[in-house]
Amino acid sequence: MEQKTFFDVSDSIRERLQAQGITQPTAVQEQAIPVIKAGSSVAFQSETGTGKTFAYLIPLVQAIESLSDAEKKEIKLVIVSPTHELASQIKTQVQMISDVKTALLIGSAPIKRQLELLKEKPAVVIGGASRLLELYYLKKLKLEGVQALVLDEVDRLLSRELRDDTTALVTLLKKAQLIANSATITEKTVSILSSSHESEVTPLFLPPEDVLKKRITHVALLAEQREKIDMLRKLLLAEKPTKALIFTSRLDQVANITVKLKYHNVSCEGLHAKLSKQERKSIIDRFRSGKCSLLITSDLASRGLDIPDVTHIIQMDMPSNDDFFIHRAGRTARAGKTGTNIVIGDAYEMRKYAALEKRLGLTVYPKMLYKGKLVAPETVMPPAAPIETN
Repeated sequence: MEQKTFFDVSDSIRERLQAQGITQPTAVQEQAIPVIKAGSSVAFQSETGTGKTFAYLIPLVQAIESLSDAEKKEIKLVIVSPTHELASQIKTQVQMISDVKTALLIGSAPIKRQLELLKEKPAVVIGGASRLLELYYLKKLKLEGVQALVLDEVDRLLSRELRDDTTALVTLLKKAQLIANSATITEKTVSILSSSHESEVTPLFLPPEDVLKKRITHVALLAEQREKIDMLRKLLLAEKPTKALIFTSRLDQVANITVKLKYHNVSCEGLHAKLSKQERKSIIDRFRSGKCSLLITSDLASRGLDIPDVTHIIQMDMPSNDDFFIHRAGRTARAGKTGTNIVIGDAYEMRKYAALEKRLGLTVYPKMLYKGKLVAPETVMPPAAPIETN
């Protein structure tokens, strides 16, 4: 079988990729890079963990590197993110492959500091749509030289609460190349983008790699609502995950789960709304580095939270829709690895899980905790009584 390589990529970017252990393009990178490099506006869909960020960064950053020093002193690339964590991760990935000057412009940070960053003449800016618009209307963010606009996690950016700001940016930059991506893109998404942009946005739906089916083991663990946190604690003792993300739909439950686990001397951290930007960054950095092996969070952080080597996803409830389930589960089994996704649910949630199993074509394994181990129920069922013959 012919080995895939990063074709037509600059030596400097290739060397930096190799330093990160990245030597072969993923399927999405192999197909999207040439299309983006050709200058087409595109919306591409690919599963979580398949390398979507580098699929657009490699060609767009390489285009910036080929410019003169004078041209690099104006903004050439704008990347829009729905969450602060994802924006920060994209900046990190830019810095992994290039020294191009990059500024992070997110809503929770002091605007005064961001004005200073813009004075340093970055070629790439990354941030939330509302803060980018705010800086533009203050005449501090100069967009005249922008060559490309990226909408990362576009389905979230076009949700009801973010859509107006997102489409306003697309309209402002309607002459720039538009790239949008997500694990879930619909024809409606493409239609909205095309109606706000000058050029036609081509959908690129890549064949599924079946990460959910082939690389993730799905487990169902039955527990009543009041017993869930205790079940979680026992599960953690049984599985001893190297690195686990624990999801809950309820924001107030993040702190509750964290406090109760810590009470039982379980080392963990929780991401919730009351944390400052610095506290959130510190917690994510500790989890990323492995200093903390358990992170409890809500669905807000499941979008684009690209943490390497997550071995377990534990869902404390069934999310409101299939997309949330996909985004949650997709935080494990990234970059060709395998992982385990466990849903702790009551009888009603188990029925919902069974229905989702059929819709997504998954295989879900019912398990139970027995003598400190996670086992299949049939392995601990008592043998059937012998049938009386007289």
